[in-house]
Amino acid sequence: MGVTFSQFFPPSPPLTEANISSQQGKVFIVTGGASGIGFELCRILYQAGGKVYLAGRSEEKANAAIATLKAESATSSGELHFLHVSLDDLSSITPAVESFKARESRLDVLFNNAGVSCPPRGSVSAQGHELQMATNCLGPYLLTQLLLPTLVQTAKATQNAAVRVVWTSSIAAELSALGAPKDGIDMANISTSSQNPQENYSISKIGNWYLASELASQAGPDGVLSVTVNPGNLKSALTRHLPAAARILTSPLLYAPVYGAYTELWAGLSSDLSMKDGGNYIIPWGRVHPSPSSSLVASLASKEDGGTGVAKAFVKWCDEQTAKFR
Repeated sequence: MGVTFSQFFPPSPPLTEANISSQQGKVFIVTGGASGIGFELCRILYQAGGKVYLAGRSEEKANAAIATLKAESATSSGELHFLHVSLDDLSSITPAVESFKARESRLDVLFNNAGVSCPPRGSVSAQGHELQMATNCLGPYLLTQLLLPTLVQTAKATQNAAVRVVWTSSIAAELSALGAPKDGIDMANISTSSQNPQENYSISKIGNWYLASELASQAGPDGVLSVTVNPGNLKSALTRHLPAAARILTSPLLYAPVYGAYTELWAGLSSDLSMKDGGNYIIPWGRVHPSPSSSLVASLASKEDGGTGVAKAFVKWCDEQTAKFR
């Protein structure tokens, strides 16, 4: 209970725009960078001199965000670029990666920041998947796998776990009251979505943890650190589909989006993290979760390592769903 409480009322963020080191020469992709947490993250990275790609579906919104960021930081040595991708349409992802690779030969951090929460019941992706599973898991999985060669190539030229993938989970992955299944995702029914959008959201956020953990095993030996984060309880567009009463009740517990950016920033840049932290879960505003539930830990571990193997099965399913779009 103490760890849960501290996620609602975290200590001060250890890494902000006030003490970030220069990011000049580094390249970042931030999905959902035109608004909310992503916008604030792009702002901090750009101000620190990084080359930042705002990845999203709307060029108009991205260009508006870029104009705002440039106006606010007119003296920055960084760069801002739009990268068109719709995470809920798997057919858009390979073209996005090819466009990026035509311009860049390095990628230091991929922030899988974009997501959707509790859309109208029955919402589906372009390929017919439940919208939250598609946007929060399948799209980011395919994007990451296609960018992995570039991440590995960059890691060969860096040290100290500097090349990273940050996945965005949620406290909803831990709380049964918010629909999180106690023993992890039920793979026998993975293709049958719940009629409760909140439950589907929680399942997709556990999926993000699984994706981070399995990528750590896959790419860790090549020098790519993969972690997942609960960015915090925030005032952002992510809550736009919640009932008005729920938004009113939760409002006193919500923080400005920049605090979520601080959590992701720490996960993406902090020197306190090393390769041994692969697969770890970062909590607000930049700490490693000290004690995930034993049932969730068991679902993360393979059967060979004494776990239930659910995470590996989930990634296999994601791979099957996205295979023909590579």
